[in-house]
Amino acid sequence: MSSAAPGEVSATVGEGAERRPLPYRAVWVVDFEFVALDGEHPDPVCMVALELRTGKTLRLWRDELHRNSSPPIEFDEDTLFVAYYASAELSCFLALGWSFPRQILDLFVEFRAMTNGLKVPHGNGLLGAMAYFGLSAMGMGAKDDMRALILSGGPWNSSQRTDILNYCEQDVRTTAVLLQSIVPKLLPGAENCEWLNLGQALLRGRYMAAVARMEHTGVPIDVPTFERLTRNWLLIQASLIEEVDQSYGVYDGRTFKAARFEAWLHENHIPWPRLLTGPLALDDDTFRQMARAHPAVAPLRELRHTIGQLRLLKLRVGADGRNRCMLSPFRSKTGRNQPSNAAFIFGPSRWLRGLIKPRLGYGLAYLDFSSQEIAIAAALSGDEAMKMAYESGDPYLAFAIQAGLAPAGATKSTHSNIRNRCKAIVLGVGYGMGAESMAYRAGLTIPEARELLQRHRDTYRVFWRWAEGNVNVALAGGILHSQFGWPIRCTPGERANPRSLLNFPMQANGAEMLRLAACMATEAGLSVCAPIHDALLLEARDDRLDEDVARLKAIMQEASRVVMGGLTCRVDADIVRYPARYHDEAGVEMWDRVIRLLDKAEFA
Repeated sequence: MSSAAPGEVSATVGEGAERRPLPYRAVWVVDFEFVALDGEHPDPVCMVALELRTGKTLRLWRDELHRNSSPPIEFDEDTLFVAYYASAELSCFLALGWSFPRQILDLFVEFRAMTNGLKVPHGNGLLGAMAYFGLSAMGMGAKDDMRALILSGGPWNSSQRTDILNYCEQDVRTTAVLLQSIVPKLLPGAENCEWLNLGQALLRGRYMAAVARMEHTGVPIDVPTFERLTRNWLLIQASLIEEVDQSYGVYDGRTFKAARFEAWLHENHIPWPRLLTGPLALDDDTFRQMARAHPAVAPLRELRHTIGQLRLLKLRVGADGRNRCMLSPFRSKTGRNQPSNAAFIFGPSRWLRGLIKPRLGYGLAYLDFSSQEIAIAAALSGDEAMKMAYESGDPYLAFAIQAGLAPAGATKSTHSNIRNRCKAIVLGVGYGMGAESMAYRAGLTIPEARELLQRHRDTYRVFWRWAEGNVNVALAGGILHSQFGWPIRCTPGERANPRSLLNFPMQANGAEMLRLAACMATEAGLSVCAPIHDALLLEARDDRLDEDVARLKAIMQEASRVVMGGLTCRVDADIVRYPARYHDEAGVEMWDRVIRLLDKAEFA
């Protein structure tokens, strides 16, 4: 481990006789300082770049940055771009109209990979990473003061400009020192790091470039309707409670009463999960699962979610009518994005997605991988029976037939009840659920769920051997990793969740699939507005929308074949053209209700 001070940098990594040069002609560590208002593109304030072989340093202020139509550095194939949270730096490239580097190494992402599943006492920021390796860096108090100065937006006097440039340079030199602790884990011959390699790190860096492009594009929002909702939100909330609660009687003013809800459940013969301590489980995940099993619960769930979590004023919308926020890539343990539920249009209640509307002359398309987790489980486990079920086009009915629960030739219309039961089991396995959770989700008794789960085990024996083998490896102290190297391990001395470990390969490789598709699509010039779990939102001019949808669908299918070793994941597309708006099917009823109440509130 290096103990160098932030100013002592080198183009080699490791210690003593083990020091090795990075395999590039030039290695540039880059950092920007910028001002970014909610929903807007960043406004670059300065840039500092340090080349590790020569020690050359560039310090460029705002006017010097805007004077250049291209980066002041030639980022060819033999030049490595290094940053901590590279999508922020690359967003400044886009704001300046600069082309992207070709080789990107993001130390934030690699630090996340190295520590995924472990406790990181000081967080995943630059200072937290330095502390993890026992390296010295600027104190948090000084950093906060400088951030406040920068975010003030200026104007800054000459002394303040110098301070900001010095602060930016200190971050660059700190990142350069951190590089020497992380990169040895990526180079060939690194000990105890078979789960990381430089090629995979560069692929992750490539995704950070895609993230910058998607954040730059943003999601088009119906701003007039958004502003109407914001102005009248308190009135609408009260009206929503009054209208929806007529069927339930569980609210006292704006307060949800658990005792009243329990009485309603008893009256309607709906079993409900409880906490270990006895009370009803009232978290949104439980409500979501129960609403699927018992449709009568769905309006109440949507109301609680709307009242409890929706913060209209926190939705980030820029002056151009675009929802933009940090997509927070690699934040989850599975490597998926974790954007703010309050700031991102796909975070709050599903009905709010009705605010997504293409502009005049344009259309939108929501393209998602169909039954992605099932396809991944089948492909990576090598279970031929599960592959056949997926390729049938209806893996839930196929399981019913394979397990002897439905006859050959059964269809969705002739055997809908057994199909729905089997769907709950198939999806529950993918989510790592036990029989109890599956029972509640499908409206089954626990013995029925256990019987169906055993049928799944008997039908897909190859998958279960593979899945449980993965769990055993992790519980024994080994490392699980995705096809492209995203790892997870168990924290020593802590009790691990076997169900999360069983689910990890499906979720982590689903994330890989979407990341690769986002890279290929944005690099091909397609206008991708956002990634959403297993989907991408595409924007295009109306006269080329169908063509771009076909291109993106082909890209997503190709990405699936790369991740799954040849098996193709189906891709569905939901297309919307101006003046129509995008809707999530599960949110249409609530959207219509809210808009009706909005009209009533405005004209009362």
